[in-house]
Amino acid sequence: MEKRFKVYVYEEGEAPLVHDGPCKSVYAVEGRFITEIEKRRTKFRTYDPNQAYVYFLPFSVTWLVRYLYEGNSDAKPLRTFVSDYIRLVSTNHPFWNRTNGADHFMLACHDWGPLTSQANKDLFNTSIRVMCNANSSEGFNPTKDVTLPEIKLYGGEVDPKLRLSKTLSASPRPYLGFFAGGVHGPVRPILLEHWKQRDPEMPVYEYLPKHLNYYDFMRSSKFCFCPSGYEVASPRVTEAIYSECIPVILSVNFVLPFTDVLRWETFSVLVDVSEIPRLKEILMSISDEKYEWLKRNLRYVRRHFELNDPPKRFDAFHLTLHSIWLRRLNLKLT
Repeated sequence: MEKRFKVYVYEEGEAPLVHDGPCKSVYAVEGRFITEIEKRRTKFRTYDPNQAYVYFLPFSVTWLVRYLYEGNSDAKPLRTFVSDYIRLVSTNHPFWNRTNGADHFMLACHDWGPLTSQANKDLFNTSIRVMCNANSSEGFNPTKDVTLPEIKLYGGEVDPKLRLSKTLSASPRPYLGFFAGGVHGPVRPILLEHWKQRDPEMPVYEYLPKHLNYYDFMRSSKFCFCPSGYEVASPRVTEAIYSECIPVILSVNFVLPFTDVLRWETFSVLVDVSEIPRLKEILMSISDEKYEWLKRNLRYVRRHFELNDPPKRFDAFHLTLHSIWLRRLNLKLT
């Protein structure tokens, strides 16, 4: 891939809606990808569209929401913009029309990525959609779409408490499991109903009291509960990985990131939502040997969920491109 894969970035459009994106906050991975593919001398970008394997539509859904959203939960202005943008590039270039967009990709970490992709039927059904909100019940197709890991950045970096340190592995972990978060979506109410402040070995809060630190709890827990909210994706998964706290995935229809190359069962615990009442029993049944094995694997895969500046081999930027590359290999062009 590193020698052959080339991405052409359409030059049409102006910042901030195109060629720009957030590099801080919960949607930071969206802006960081656009920045890396556009503004750095990355070996993956080509300025010759005839040499490209894929074509990138460089609009930012997060900025579309920020600047075009009219406050009435209607994504129509976003879809109108994207529809017009595709019409522009398909008029100026021959590449969209020759494949109906199949060798094109969009990228979005905002929850409204899937809604925005409905702007064009070929974008939704044919193109590669790289999204954090990878919900198979809402049209996400893992054979052509790519899950983008959600990585929250403060001031462009992960929280200092989550940065890798030699003392992290040796830190005591008195808690079996931990969760703190708002009650929304179908899964979290079930978790809170059964475990909210029920067991001192598994601190589960709706909202963490202000005098307590969220990341201190993650670093002090063996397992971190990662339930879906309104949408399936959450930065809690990557934060658990950074904390060496085994993620316990509590979700329905969530296609996990990088499943082409990563076996999630080797570094996380996948629990069916119906089994939430048995969470403690399930975690207690995991032997010390298996727990240490999961943690060693978690430590190893961490590099695949990091955003480096500049990017490094095998990090989140490279694995995202690798996932796109695999989808492109599956595409048979006539």
